[in-house]
Amino acid sequence: MADIVRIGIVGDRDRNNPTHDATEEALGHAGASLGVSVRTEWLPTDALEGRASNALRRFDAVFCSPGSPYRNFDGVLEAIHFVRERGVPFIGTCGGFQHAVIEYARNVLCMPNAGHAEYDPNTPDPFISAMSCSPFGRKMEVEIEPGSRVHGVYDARTVVEEYRCNYGLTPGSRRLVEAAGLRVSGTDADGEARIVELPEHPFYVATLFVPQTRSSPESPHPLLVAFVVSGRDAMREKGIPVRTA
Repeated sequence: MADIVRIGIVGDRDRNNPTHDATEEALGHAGASLGVSVRTEWLPTDALEGRASNALRRFDAVFCSPGSPYRNFDGVLEAIHFVRERGVPFIGTCGGFQHAVIEYARNVLCMPNAGHAEYDPNTPDPFISAMSCSPFGRKMEVEIEPGSRVHGVYDARTVVEEYRCNYGLTPGSRRLVEAAGLRVSGTDADGEARIVELPEHPFYVATLFVPQTRSSPESPHPLLVAFVVSGRDAMREKGIPVRTA
């Protein structure tokens, strides 16, 4: 019997967004490669504000999906805050990356006005802003930082990934988040952030690209395999009877 790993997907499910289908499918690919049954559930952002803790505590791992601007900005930040502080395995892609950066800036750097230019072009502290050369719809190289968690996952210095977003970490904000412990572990050819991680967290990775679109049953994406492994380990460490399918 296969272990059951329950993954909550933070985001507003859109049947017309191909990355949402890809998210569900890619997590299934990762689970199948491990002999694990992955059970996913979407968590609409407008159901999370003020309730993220209760909504998320029953999951073994949490995925923050693409699809910003979300219906409820604060609901997403509350969810990310919960998993970061509670050590819940987490991965965010595209919009998930963007909101992970803002949550960190607001709650760790104590910058309550840290904002996202897609929601408010006049935000006073734009930690996320429009990229000068949008990578949307392109496959591009990502340079992986040696010694990082993702370097161990990829076992490569350079990888090629696909993008579905137009907004990224404002270059001037990078030194602030890194000084506070959020490591930039992947960059583009110009040195702009493409992956961030928390080294001391059981599993906390956010990517500006969408790794789920590069997954297949025959070749599950290594980041998502590592994420599901962490969720399985978290499930086993809870001290509850092992769930099996």
